[in-house]
Amino acid sequence: MRFIKIAILATMSALLLLSCQQNQSNPCEPSTERKVIEPGEQAPPASPGQNNFGGMISSAPRDTTGMAERMRRMREEQNRIRTVHFNDLSMSDPFIYADEATKTYYLTSSGGRQYRSKDLVMWEGPYNVIDLTGTWCEKAGFAAAAEIHKIGNYYYYAGTWSDHSEIIQQVPRRYNVPHNQTYLLRSESPEGPFVPFSITPGYDYQPYEWDCIDGTLYEEDGHIYMVFVHEWTQLIDGTMDYIELSKDLTQTISEWPVTMFRASEAPSCGEMNGLGEATFGMKMPGWVTDGPQMFRTQTGKLGMLWSTWGKERYLQEVCYSESGTIAGPWVQEPEPFLGNNSGHGMLFRTFDGELRYVVHHVEGNGPRKPQYWTVDDSGDKLKLGHQIILK
Repeated sequence: MRFIKIAILATMSALLLLSCQQNQSNPCEPSTERKVIEPGEQAPPASPGQNNFGGMISSAPRDTTGMAERMRRMREEQNRIRTVHFNDLSMSDPFIYADEATKTYYLTSSGGRQYRSKDLVMWEGPYNVIDLTGTWCEKAGFAAAAEIHKIGNYYYYAGTWSDHSEIIQQVPRRYNVPHNQTYLLRSESPEGPFVPFSITPGYDYQPYEWDCIDGTLYEEDGHIYMVFVHEWTQLIDGTMDYIELSKDLTQTISEWPVTMFRASEAPSCGEMNGLGEATFGMKMPGWVTDGPQMFRTQTGKLGMLWSTWGKERYLQEVCYSESGTIAGPWVQEPEPFLGNNSGHGMLFRTFDGELRYVVHHVEGNGPRKPQYWTVDDSGDKLKLGHQIILK
């Protein structure tokens, strides 16, 4: 029965995808005429107290007394540069770039701020290192799933920006799909400022009609790719896709994105309504793809870390390419790489040459907290070690 449901939903996803692709021959060529799409009826609301990505649902009236002042104080505290212990950080989707030139670790995450450390224990920040002036992303502000990569002589900042005032598709009784895109910024320093450099300000690297998030960069045989998520909120069964970028990363040169796999292909991936999970306060059925990172083991095996939802809530998946190239086919591991409401993690190597895994974890209904884990990549597959507890 489960396979029949998956087949039906996959067909629905294909129809939705087809409607998204109409009137666009190439994602590099933005349409000059965009139809204004009005919001419509969304999925049913979540139940009070239900698990919900984006916050718990409450039936109690919201107290707005003094909210503006509280928000001002919170912003001031968030912007205050300070030195904090790793254990005291709270964030989603942590990403660490280890810069050999400065022997400094740079930590960024959803929110778009940056922390800096020499020892992976004490972190200074948060620094504002991005400048979105002249782009639609400036209005969006918040950067989700931020990353830093070095390619050639430049450092690139990949973040996902969302403009909920611009609807790209209205899926009846499901979701008003906003304009979501992973956009690239560039700097000559890992400390920024990272500024726009694309062929046009605010350029859509992915198809405009697609709800796209969590883009990451990957190089293979002289080609540079962006691997990204095509959101399940639009498709029902989310996918992982890739596109090829120009050598200078100013634009997309692929005729169209290539789908690598669907979320439901992972044995441990669960359907959100069946798991009792709500999203943005709504009960939307579907399977989730999140947060890709490409890697190679010491034997040369190509793999990908990515996240989804399952029996232990948020979890980290891993899959491997049978061909050893980005073209796949991609085969999912039967068990999660890490469960227990943990996910959207990434690998990095310390200046001592040790491989580490950083991931966010949620204990109960608490905040998202980053964790370090040891990892063994000496074979064809990653082996998760133990959590590193800092004092």
